[in-house]
Amino acid sequence: MSMYEKISQADNSRDIELMGSLFADNFKFVRHASGMSLNRDQMLNMMREMEKHGGMQFNQQRCIYENDDILVIHSVNDYPDKTREAVIAVYTLQDGKITGLETGATPL
Repeated sequence: MSMYEKISQADNSRDIELMGSLFADNFKFVRHASGMSLNRDQMLNMMREMEKHGGMQFNQQRCIYENDDILVIHSVNDYPDKTREAVIAVYTLQDGKITGLETGATPL
């Protein structure tokens, strides 16, 4: 199963623990708006908090490119605060795990 398929499975089932199992211990998420970063545990905590408030909905999600080192996904995301963005997500991969995630987003 490709990493894209694994991420899609976790997203569609809203399974944060499954998503967490895909993150490497040294995972780092760089926030597109501020440049601040979150480690694995901080990212999972943020996802859990979002889920408590209705979670994030990924729409029109598609894989732009994937190989053993990188995965690029585009989607239209709806957030618990009722905002909506078109998001490009770039995942760095190593040894079958996600080591990094950076996003770029356009408010809709």
